[in-house]
Amino acid sequence: MSKILVVEDDSSIRELLQYNLEREGFEVKTAPDGIKGLEEIETKWPDLIILDLMLPGRDGLEIVRIMKSNSQLSAIPVIMLTAKSEEIDRILGLEMGADDYVTKPFSTREVVARIRALLRRIRKVEKDLDKKIVRGSLIIDSDTYEAHLGERKLELTPKEFQLLHLLASRPGKVFTRDFLLEHVWGYDYIGDSRTVDVHIRHLRQKLEDDVIETVRGVGYKFKDI
Repeated sequence: MSKILVVEDDSSIRELLQYNLEREGFEVKTAPDGIKGLEEIETKWPDLIILDLMLPGRDGLEIVRIMKSNSQLSAIPVIMLTAKSEEIDRILGLEMGADDYVTKPFSTREVVARIRALLRRIRKVEKDLDKKIVRGSLIIDSDTYEAHLGERKLELTPKEFQLLHLLASRPGKVFTRDFLLEHVWGYDYIGDSRTVDVHIRHLRQKLEDDVIETVRGVGYKFKDI
């Protein structure tokens, strides 16, 4: 049974999500603010977090930043809850490592679908990844979910790791943005190509080398080295 943590200060939304997710067979814990939410994350290690963007104590962006800077917490997937007017913050959330977002008001069926798609995608990626890829001084190890460039360990979010692994697994092959969305975020993911572009930009910054090339009007490829 997957453990879901809902961090939401609106009690009606929190209770609605808890009720419907438990009906779907999930084990659900809740927190009413960012401080208690972070405590739950650090002590209970949920399988997935539904995280409101605007929270008292610590907001959602701060919680994501803290999680992604912690190697033990960075692999936990995060779905952010945002208002329609919060597009800039939503993009920031994706840049900082959130895996998906749902815009308020939302249907609980959509939330459940996104949770299942994200958990399914993570399990499939973990199952399908080759054990280790070596490209020059770059080593990508799916057993440890770590990548090293020479002696330096790359601090990657789970999505960045999956993107890098997929691109590096087929050097020279061009992957469209839609393909990357489907195979890293999942076939049921409802997003746009900006999500891929943001993660590619972060990967390039961390790699400090132009091994990921843009194919204009098509997508991206890993340089054949």
